[in-house]
Amino acid sequence: MEKIKKVGVRLAGMVRSSMQLRMGLIFFALVLLVVIFAPSLAPFDPYDLGDDLLVPPGTNGHWLGTTNMGQDVLSMIIYGSRASLAIGIVSALISGVIGTLLGAFAGFYGGKVDKVVSEIINIFLMIPTFFLILIIVALFGSSMINVMLVIGLTSWPSNARMMRVQAMSIKERTFVKSAISMGETKRQVLFKYIIPNGLFPIIANTTMGVAKAILTEASLSFLGLGDPNVISWGQMIYEGKQYLATGWWMSTFAGLFIMLIVMIFYMIGDGLNFALNPKMKKI
Repeated sequence: MEKIKKVGVRLAGMVRSSMQLRMGLIFFALVLLVVIFAPSLAPFDPYDLGDDLLVPPGTNGHWLGTTNMGQDVLSMIIYGSRASLAIGIVSALISGVIGTLLGAFAGFYGGKVDKVVSEIINIFLMIPTFFLILIIVALFGSSMINVMLVIGLTSWPSNARMMRVQAMSIKERTFVKSAISMGETKRQVLFKYIIPNGLFPIIANTTMGVAKAILTEASLSFLGLGDPNVISWGQMIYEGKQYLATGWWMSTFAGLFIMLIVMIFYMIGDGLNFALNPKMKKI
């Protein structure tokens, strides 16, 4: 119970120390409310093909207009937040877990393990990631699950490099050497001391990774490689690009919401980096 209280006090202190983090969390909470209560907030069924085709915003109760198929744009944006947010969060979590584990193993064990992992990281960094994602999605399909997996499995190197540096630094500290001398195994030390103490920069980087994953999904959808069965903001931009002259609202509002959610996650990431990094506090 005391540990939970300490964690709560520390989190509260982090939130108070950064205005960016506070604002980002407030906006993120609002987005979560939209995601959770999407059926209640959406004025129309987003999959319903109505008779109002390409009507401008504010016409017949369609506050953001309709698509060429008569779908309400506002309802599509509300439901699209679910897909875009799910893809961003799941992809970032996959990237964070893989990067943390590989980086921690490489930095803590060193030697051949470090060399092998470092070479794998360098290979991934040399390959143009987006083109690799394009190839994989084109080969294995553009379902929502495939998009999540492929983004997560190709974006972990930055987390691995950060965790590797953290592990190399933490393993030289006195409390880690004391734990080893007292008989704790390397595996226990790795998961008990190295990863928990080196995780904070990874959390900040993973939060920014959510924004990058959402942008990647939007880029894939814009190129026609998104999941056609799921409403997402990227898919809306793809479907509306050919109607920019006559129905600019189809793509414009979806693009604005992508920009907004990306800004929110960058605010949270920057705020976490400021709150967790003592050097940033001094600056």
